[in-house]
Amino acid sequence: MASPRFLVGIDLGTTNTVVAFCEITDDLQQSPVSLFEIDQLIGPGEVVRKPLLPSFRYHPAEAQISASDLTLPWDVVPVKGDIHNVIVGEWARELGAKVEGRQVSSAKSWLSHQAVDRNSDILPWAAAADVEKVSPVVASASYLNHIRQAWNYRNPSNRLEDQDVVVTVPASFDETARKLTLEAAALAGLQRIVLLEEPQAVCYDWYARHQQTANEELAQLPLILVCDVGGGTTDLSLIAARFNNNSSENENNGGGELSLDRIGVGEHLMLGGDNLDLALAHLAEQRFSQNKKLNAASLTKLIQQTRKAKEQLLSENAPDDVKITMLGSGSRLLGGTKSVNLSKQEVHQIALDGFFPISDFSELPDKRRSAVVEFGLPYVADPAVSKHVAEFLTQHQQVSHAALNSSDEQQPAIPVGLLLNGGVFNSDLVTQRITTLMSNWRGAPISVLDNPHPDWSVALGAVAFSKARRGAQLKIGGGAARSYFLHLQEKNKMGKALCLLAKGTEEGHEIRLSGRRFSLTLGEPVRFNLLTSTHDTLVNNTVIQNGAMVDVDPDLFSPLPPYISTLEGSDVELLANQKERVEVLLACQLTEVGTLKMECVSTQDNDKRWALEFEVRNQQAIDADTHKKHPRLEECQELIARLYSGNKKSADTKEIKTLTKDLEKKLGKRDEWDFTTLRQLFDTFSQGRKRRRRSEQHEKNWLRLAGFSLRPGFGDATDSWRMEQVWSLYQQGIQFKNHQGWTDWWVFWRRISGGLNQEQQETILADIAKYLHPGAMKNPQSAKAAQDMGYESMVRLAASLEHLDVEDKVLLTSWFLSKALNSNQFEQAHWWAVGRLASRTPLYGSQHNVISREQTEQWLPKLLEQDWLKEPMIAFAAVMICRKTGDRLFDISDDYREQVLAKLKQSKVPDAWISLVEEVKALSESESKRVFGDALPSGLSLI
Repeated sequence: MASPRFLVGIDLGTTNTVVAFCEITDDLQQSPVSLFEIDQLIGPGEVVRKPLLPSFRYHPAEAQISASDLTLPWDVVPVKGDIHNVIVGEWARELGAKVEGRQVSSAKSWLSHQAVDRNSDILPWAAAADVEKVSPVVASASYLNHIRQAWNYRNPSNRLEDQDVVVTVPASFDETARKLTLEAAALAGLQRIVLLEEPQAVCYDWYARHQQTANEELAQLPLILVCDVGGGTTDLSLIAARFNNNSSENENNGGGELSLDRIGVGEHLMLGGDNLDLALAHLAEQRFSQNKKLNAASLTKLIQQTRKAKEQLLSENAPDDVKITMLGSGSRLLGGTKSVNLSKQEVHQIALDGFFPISDFSELPDKRRSAVVEFGLPYVADPAVSKHVAEFLTQHQQVSHAALNSSDEQQPAIPVGLLLNGGVFNSDLVTQRITTLMSNWRGAPISVLDNPHPDWSVALGAVAFSKARRGAQLKIGGGAARSYFLHLQEKNKMGKALCLLAKGTEEGHEIRLSGRRFSLTLGEPVRFNLLTSTHDTLVNNTVIQNGAMVDVDPDLFSPLPPYISTLEGSDVELLANQKERVEVLLACQLTEVGTLKMECVSTQDNDKRWALEFEVRNQQAIDADTHKKHPRLEECQELIARLYSGNKKSADTKEIKTLTKDLEKKLGKRDEWDFTTLRQLFDTFSQGRKRRRRSEQHEKNWLRLAGFSLRPGFGDATDSWRMEQVWSLYQQGIQFKNHQGWTDWWVFWRRISGGLNQEQQETILADIAKYLHPGAMKNPQSAKAAQDMGYESMVRLAASLEHLDVEDKVLLTSWFLSKALNSNQFEQAHWWAVGRLASRTPLYGSQHNVISREQTEQWLPKLLEQDWLKEPMIAFAAVMICRKTGDRLFDISDDYREQVLAKLKQSKVPDAWISLVEEVKALSESESKRVFGDALPSGLSLI
């Protein structure tokens, strides 16, 4: 591979992507940094070079734009998984303001959104059914791919993939979002990149411009707050400026050697310019439609206009007002055109009082309100940036006092320097407001460090960071932005956390926890539950350090997806039932790309290491407690192992008939078995799966108890491994083919359906659809076959397959609805299935697979005609269809909501059902049992 000629910094922003570079020369410190102007379409066939590439994609309709209009100077090669003829950049942004439902925006915000599968094709979020979609990872990769192709076109002998490339991410990005950013870069052909936190990049840019005077300027600024309000996130970091010199005289004059350390990083806040655009769009929407809500696609189109209006009205020479024009759609394009005005005063009021209010330092964000969900993104509940800054500084008082060298801990430690970044600070008004706010808190003026180019400083700073890595300028210290802990859970308690890697640990520095050893079985999956914290002290003011054991307070910790691995054994032949074990300790380090690397190191052989894989799979539902072992669990496992062992004599025993009762005698009522007990019971059942067909009683108990123990098919990091073992049984089918046998078989698959992938769910549906089809009941022969094969259980199973395509769900719902309306037979099962299939909020599936609002509104009148007092399951189905999510793409219209609420109140349903329709709320335990068909395992909560 050719050695790099350039250092390149890429700011992969929510709103704009910016690229800067410099040549690697002998005098690297003086090598000038330039912006790379990016070729992009600004209209049909019109290519212009601009320093900002708007982070937008537009997916044109088939005949909307001709191929010649999409011509770029190079032959476009899309990334794997992308669609052809996509428009990226300025023209994509402009088209999105005119045509609804075809624009992808804020892809970066989706990378950090845990409630969706970020590798699924879900964007554009509010798109119509005929619009092709891509995943957030592919969308992010497409911007990097565009940049790589633009660069390579202009630098054919110094391709971007061969240069020294840094890509920036929010400091608050967690492990998953960082890994997905690396995945997007690799898809775009950039296999070797380094990640840098955006607030640090801003600081690097400032230092690069002030190298000669930095000592003098920072002499009186020992603590600086970097506040970066971007398009999608607010990113906060604290930087301490220190002078390594014993002479206090020198110190005050900026003498001695300057060091900069990042000492604090904020939590992930989905709050930025997008929220302000949305607030203005809501204001314009009220004027356009007089309390009638626009659909999600129209609102997206409107936001593109309010974004432009905001930029104009917050600028220095702003007009008094800006006109917002809403084009009609379809054939009414001109006839449906409406206009409203947004005034400078209104925009200032919303921006300043709503987002940057003058508040007291003691005022923290209101977290009781539910988060605002628009277009599927969970924005923070409280939009006041001021209060989030106060909360961040409150969490970092200890290190702030130390940096300011202040002994009076009664007074809050407020930074003396402020470095602002992000498009919102292009407005002098907003800059003045936050400066006033911080000065009020401090009780003295605060110094604002200059940033002449908030749109570019992150990319320029990324290049300065590359120079620092090569020793050509000062490198900011600080190491890991957060501390990582191993969660050691205890029964009915949050348990303890062992610090694996303390905040501030420098990259590449391996920490070994020699004080704690683990005995692991080779060839079986193991999991380590991890927590992170950005706080400096924890419970009882415990200072965090490597190897420290602390109490877990859920307010101070955030769970990470676990690290899992199957440790490969040696090739030594072992006797049957003998397991190969190895004693290991954990070694951790922060990698160069800013992610955690964990390995198990053998205590016998230092060179024997097993890397632990980070589980990036959709984590939306994983919150399982692993409790201590039940004292009688081993007895129960021995009993199951004996009944399902290779010894045939165990088939004759009466014990198989009383197995469930015997287990309940030892472990307590079945519904109260905890999560760990359930999974360990399942593992014992799984070992005897080949002998489940020994007798009818063996098969019945195996299906009932194994399914109950593995429900809902996910929740533990190693469940995907368990599901692989179980799926092979599907092809084998059952041995005892009577009505009860078939019923138990389908209930087993319904219980664990959350762990099946889409292909597996489609396989099941293909097998049972012929019995569910309305025509099946009209033919006496097929009607009898359906009854014999457990028809009711098949209905409930089909409705539980949440990974099915929306088209399949619509078809099933229409079948079950017509049966429920025309026959009393299996009425409850049919209504239950309608509610489950048409629910606004899936239990485990991705939100993008929810049936559209428009479709469900065609079914609602039929439900409203029924007698809900006579059959409460119809009322429950209506509750699931009308449950409030806060996302207008899925929420039913206000007219229908009022009708359903009125009928629910007349039908004497529980208050909890009514509140699910009135407000955004989580299901209670009894409600989730009704929706799921079983109680969920204790310790597993569905988010």
